Amino acid sequence: MPKVLISDKLSPRAVDIFKSAKIDVDVKTGLTPDELIAIIGDYDGLAIRSATKVTAKVLDAAKKLKVVGRAGIGVDNVDIPAATERKILVMNTPFGNSVTTAEHTIAMLMATARQLGHANITTHEGKWLKNKYMGVEVTGKTLGLIGCGNIGSIVADRAQGLKMSVIVYDPYMTVERAKEINVKKVQLDDLLANADFISLHTPMTDQTRNILNKDTLAKTKKGVRLINCARGGLINETDLKAALESGQVAGVALDVFEKEPATEHPLFGMEQVIATPHLGASTHEAQENVALQVAEQIAAYLNEGAIVNAVNKL
Repeated sequence: MPKVLISDKLSPRAVDIFKSAKIDVDVKTGLTPDELIAIIGDYDGLAIRSATKVTAKVLDAAKKLKVVGRAGIGVDNVDIPAATERKILVMNTPFGNSVTTAEHTIAMLMATARQLGHANITTHEGKWLKNKYMGVEVTGKTLGLIGCGNIGSIVADRAQGLKMSVIVYDPYMTVERAKEINVKKVQLDDLLANADFISLHTPMTDQTRNILNKDTLAKTKKGVRLINCARGGLINETDLKAALESGQVAGVALDVFEKEPATEHPLFGMEQVIATPHLGASTHEAQENVALQVAEQIAAYLNEGAIVNAVNKL
């Protein structure tokens, strides 16, 4: 009988799915790397979120492991080449939290448009700074999306509901797909020059790392507002601070940071900055969805060899 380890917090219903598929399952969260290495050799499958780091050392000890399932989209915490070399399938659940992350993006867009972060703080402090926090409307403005996959396309739909025009830089988007979701596909320089708000929805790759930097930020409209609920490192944080100080960037809403957890940061305390602790996928609905999906996918692979949402090829 196959055996699966759940090493990060998942919905209890994931356990039920494994048991109904006649798969033994253990739930052991909060393991240190050494503790994980000590026990991983007993398991055929590993279900994780973002806390567990599946390194080459972990995979070396995983003599029976056939599949790693990530409840969520990002697989930055899994050594994909090492897994592939060892014939271990890695899968994620790219659709379970798409709506939740898109909704957080829209919330962050509205928050930076109206400076809600510091307006909230100062009001709680007993100040009444009605004239200080002058915002901007989003109606009639242009939203530029860097990347427009599952999440970006939902953001585009919601933004259009707010009467925004949406332009997209995404080398992988076809003209037909752009027409289908009613967005205009443009080159990056065109997006930078025309967008009033820019939101990032791309994975972290060598091509996208620091895609917003000193040079590209200088090409934006003066007073642009930025939103990043995708991945830390897509924006060069040092260059962003300088652009905020110069007024080139009027505001930014960040849910992700280059180094997390970000308990100290040069951007913290700046009035133009709204920051949340990687909450994009943090709703009850999304957490339930991704947990059930990853359990179903792992079970199907172990029992039937069915491959769903694989991020590597064996």
